[in-house]
Amino acid sequence: MTDQLRPHDAALERLRALHPNRIDLSLGRMRRLCAALGHPERLLPPVVHVAGTNGKGSTVAYLRAIGEAAGLKVHVFTSPHLVRFAERIRLAGRLIDEDRLADVLERVEAANAGEPITFFEITTAAAFQAFAETPADLCLLEVGLGGVLDATNVVDRPAVSVVTPVDIDHREFLGDTLTAIAGEKAGIIKAGAPAVVARQHDEAMAVIEARAEALGAPLTVIGREIDAWSERGRLMVQTPDRLLDLPAPSLFGPHQFDNAGLAVAAALALEEARIDETAIARGVAGAVWPARFQRLTQGPLAAMAAERGADLWLDGGHNPHAGRALAQALAALQARDGRPTVLICGLLARKDARGFFAPLAEVSPMVLTTAFEAEAAASPDDLALAAGEAGLVADPCDGVHDAMRRALAVEGAPPRIVICGSLHLAGEVLALSPETWPV
Repeated sequence: MTDQLRPHDAALERLRALHPNRIDLSLGRMRRLCAALGHPERLLPPVVHVAGTNGKGSTVAYLRAIGEAAGLKVHVFTSPHLVRFAERIRLAGRLIDEDRLADVLERVEAANAGEPITFFEITTAAAFQAFAETPADLCLLEVGLGGVLDATNVVDRPAVSVVTPVDIDHREFLGDTLTAIAGEKAGIIKAGAPAVVARQHDEAMAVIEARAEALGAPLTVIGREIDAWSERGRLMVQTPDRLLDLPAPSLFGPHQFDNAGLAVAAALALEEARIDETAIARGVAGAVWPARFQRLTQGPLAAMAAERGADLWLDGGHNPHAGRALAQALAALQARDGRPTVLICGLLARKDARGFFAPLAEVSPMVLTTAFEAEAAASPDDLALAAGEAGLVADPCDGVHDAMRRALAVEGAPPRIVICGSLHLAGEVLALSPETWPV
């Protein structure tokens, strides 16, 4: 990601050096550090723990907006950040300030006493420490990777566990099958704690249901105990005893009706008296989550697009499931005005690029591929080849500005340009101007 220079940068760099691997799924190191800190993970307000392949961040964004619309003070932990590390930790409604972040990182580093621990683990512990020290009514935790051995899974008693759609991603860490991946995601379900689950492939649902039954966790499944759908441009949520007629979700795309419906179900599972239908409606209509099919109207790239009369969008989806969601969103926009669509895409080399591009062939966009500042970024040539194999016309470019110039030069009506793929690329785009930094 594109960290801007901040007082805590030196501490973050030291923490990155405490373990040779960026990802090493285990709970032993995390449990040791939490014990050294006095177990801040046991001092949190009611926790909603969210795992899944796609839609985690959007679901958390809707939950946060619903909670805050109800007057609750809400802690939020998400990852990765897009521009500044502080985006990962929201204390009682506000991003953690730089001085507070530097202080908590220093104290957690001291408690760790130089022992091996991954960057994600120690920064998760820092978030827990900050949360434990700050009064709030609700704490939303997004799983970093998987579930069973994710650093956030030291929380033993969540108020609600949420599993968003499970699909193939991170095969090198979670396995090659939906069954294996679902087993990892279902690991956040805890004994006796209610779990709310999105619609799933049958094999994933079987694993999740078995986990919940074994632990005696009450299970609410979208499409079964509760349902959510789009009707006349509004979000309808049917519970066993009432029908909620809600505004359209604030985030764009047909898939956001699913994410918002899942968040509403989770909010209802909290059984928090202050979360009434008015708060739910306001939250669904007011959630903000950058780089998830976000319309960009500020910054240098948006200015380039505006000169041609083009639309500019930014989306950080980077796996086949996200490719399908992006294709649906683009199809909805094309049905409105028929503009030509140009994708500017960058992905990490380990991602299933062909699987990401395949569903997009249905909307036939022009594809321009680009690299970004990450050692594991796929080469533009390799991405263009993968897009071509998926049936798309694709050309490699020399960076996102070159791709923008080429996109804006297409003949015909002003195009709809979508910068998509890796969140690393999305972060670089947002970092170009303070106007577009997430807040």
